[in-house]
Amino acid sequence: MAEQKKSGLSPLMMLPPIIFMGFAVMVYFGMQRGNTRELPSTFIGQPAPEITNVALDGYDGITREMLTSGDVTMVNFWASWCPPCRVEHPNLMKMQADGLRIVGVNFKDKTGQAQQFLNSGGNPFMAVGFDAPGRTAIDWGVTAPPETFILDGKGTVLFRYTGPLIGSDYEQRFLPELNRALDQAGS
Repeated sequence: MAEQKKSGLSPLMMLPPIIFMGFAVMVYFGMQRGNTRELPSTFIGQPAPEITNVALDGYDGITREMLTSGDVTMVNFWASWCPPCRVEHPNLMKMQADGLRIVGVNFKDKTGQAQQFLNSGGNPFMAVGFDAPGRTAIDWGVTAPPETFILDGKGTVLFRYTGPLIGSDYEQRFLPELNRALDQAGS
């Protein structure tokens, strides 16, 4: 008996086009996501999380009252071992000289190195929290230093910025948010 040949397509032949179509759909939707450089914060619109009550030796510690003083306040997470923190430091000094309220949270650092960093470059902070174990950074959702948060006068988180406060991204994203916060506080 002669065997009859089956006609039609094998289901396995359909697998590559189906995989390709699935990949194409994923790429399309991935391209529609918007700003992929921005890490959203779950704290936007929420009261700022607690900050360590441990101060860097020789500096004032951060209090809750500092964050809820009625004035816009920036919270900057930094470390002496962080090269981008060194790069942004002159801008922090300028902001402080311009009258902006900035508190610093030094994390995963050594006391002497953090003190040397501020002694050599100047201290832009009205208070400096010392978070050696990094617990406060975790509570705030900090991924890597430097990160800066803008708080309104009630201590509500308005904006989160990851990376150093320099360059075009800083000018195009951070400064408009800071100016908006300051304008709203002055209204």
